[in-house]
Amino acid sequence: MRRFEGKNVFVTGAGSGFGRRTAQRFAEEGAKHLYLVDYNQDRLEATAPSIEEYGAVAHQIPYDLGDLDNCKQAIARALEVDPRLDVMVANAAAWVDARFIDLSTEDWRRIMTVNLDAYFVLAREAARAMKGTGGGAILFTSSIVALGHGRGFTAYCVSKAGLVSLAKAIAVECADYGIRANCVSPGPADTQQSVDLVGEELMDKWRKEGFPVVPANRLADDIDIAEAFLFLASDAAKYISGVNLVVDGALTAQTYDVPES
Repeated sequence: MRRFEGKNVFVTGAGSGFGRRTAQRFAEEGAKHLYLVDYNQDRLEATAPSIEEYGAVAHQIPYDLGDLDNCKQAIARALEVDPRLDVMVANAAAWVDARFIDLSTEDWRRIMTVNLDAYFVLAREAARAMKGTGGGAILFTSSIVALGHGRGFTAYCVSKAGLVSLAKAIAVECADYGIRANCVSPGPADTQQSVDLVGEELMDKWRKEGFPVVPANRLADDIDIAEAFLFLASDAAKYISGVNLVVDGALTAQTYDVPES
């Protein structure tokens, strides 16, 4: 399919994981300009060829989105190429493993800046551009932890819950401009972030033996999440706005099993 022929797409966290695969899929389906944002220049350089092989133009934007001025500048750089922005996928995230009583104010503020404040600034700047060109789709990577909590990740969980609310706000406030806003909430996934958290050895075990915490008995692949983003950005979802699409192999549908002993 070529659902995004000639479209301009902006993706943060594009150097790896969900962001990289999502950008590649937009390129495969005909996107013209792919604006790739990541703090890691090496990852961007590795990603760009996989975008350009499909005929898209890969624009590397090596910015740290923990600086909110960089968020504004990243959108501005895209608009210098073409004033039309069709899709904005905000996906970059930060986390820290610390129990609530040990969480520092500095870590709390850093996580909120990258995971929530930056999304607000990116979405606001994207919406201002989209308003003048007939609309577009704003998409966020949230998480199933927006629906509950995982011990040791207070700031991450709260920031992801905030994104679900932010998407609803944008959906309502910007509907008159033809702008839609939605979230995708992945469950446990096979990403670089997961490797950083638990290590390659344990991740490889889960890849080979399954992940029984999830009813589907596997971790999400990056393509599972990329396809959710492409659907929400497509015309097939033109009446869908303000939703949080959970992609978790039925994990949050499950309550509990009766213990056998």
